[in-house]
Amino acid sequence: MTNSKPLEGLLVLEFCQFLAGPSAGLRLADLGARVIKIERPNHGEAGRQIAIKNLRVDGSSLVFHTLNRNKESYAANLKDAEDLQKVKELIAKADVMTHNFRPGVMEKIGLDYPTVKAINPQIVYATVTGYGTEGPWSAKPGQDLLVQCMSGLAHLTGDKNDGPTPFGLAVADIITGSHMAQGILAALLRSAKTKKGAFVEVSLLESMLDFQFEVITTYLNDGNKLPQRAEKGSGHAYLSAPYGVYATKDSHISLAMGGFEKLVELLDTDRLRGYSEEETFTKRDEIMNTLREILATKTTQEWLDIFEPAGIWCSAVLDYEQLLQHEAYKVLEMDQKLPLDTGEFIHTTRCPIRLNDEKLFASKPAPRVGQDTDAIAKEFNL
Repeated sequence: MTNSKPLEGLLVLEFCQFLAGPSAGLRLADLGARVIKIERPNHGEAGRQIAIKNLRVDGSSLVFHTLNRNKESYAANLKDAEDLQKVKELIAKADVMTHNFRPGVMEKIGLDYPTVKAINPQIVYATVTGYGTEGPWSAKPGQDLLVQCMSGLAHLTGDKNDGPTPFGLAVADIITGSHMAQGILAALLRSAKTKKGAFVEVSLLESMLDFQFEVITTYLNDGNKLPQRAEKGSGHAYLSAPYGVYATKDSHISLAMGGFEKLVELLDTDRLRGYSEEETFTKRDEIMNTLREILATKTTQEWLDIFEPAGIWCSAVLDYEQLLQHEAYKVLEMDQKLPLDTGEFIHTTRCPIRLNDEKLFASKPAPRVGQDTDAIAKEFNL
């Protein structure tokens, strides 16, 4: 028998656009919450037009579909008094409300937290901004690439002589969405005990700073010395050799933990003997260059057969094609296909959380703009 999901019965009104806020709603929806997107009539939220590789499905961008499964769509013009009143009636019955409008926009519309709290004192009202609501950056566009570059993150990836290198995915948006969901769930637990609502705030910049806590903490406690990336192949700007990625005879291998002395013993070479623990930091490039020459003499699998039985933490470096064809990926059942009315399918990943050993798959694809407006209006007597 399928277990009920933990957030069933929770009503969330999502006024968010693009990635960060909707990714929080995605996680709540996957966990059983009823998430209703409040969208502009006709065009819907702006994220419907943000396409990766210009891929579109059923009139909306593919990236919109990846973030908005298991949700409903209610179309409303918030500048129209009648539509706004209906939305306020929905707010009166909701448990959570989220938005990512620029500071001041919800105040102008009349859906700021004090107003909403007066309508529904127990509501959890959650917002995401780019850089907070105060300070010289508060009006800047809250966009993933900009935040990665402004937060220092782009100086951690890549090699020593590379320029700033941001992640090749929307890491700021997704991490912020996770923080937003955590804040909402914490506020809901508090509300269950106190019957009081809460105002939850997150920002892309603060989430990116928290994401880097281990390296920022190192910087603050190491005389404010900037991280130095390895000459080539390092996976972490602050860690010692052998930590990094190396070319082998046929592909690449990554080396993480397991002990430098043990690694040298397995390689059986005088070229790496005698380095102290301190020198694995201070002479990192020298050691890694030597390792690079040695590891290029065998295939990745040959090295894995030597290292793994000895407890060296290592792995092949897979691309998506290799990963998705591997048995270790297949047993996870991370894939799911969501059928559309058009006969097409959205092929995506599932929620990564398991509950009572049950994997959480989606029940429906992202909605069309206003797809559920009439049904919601009838259900809530709007």
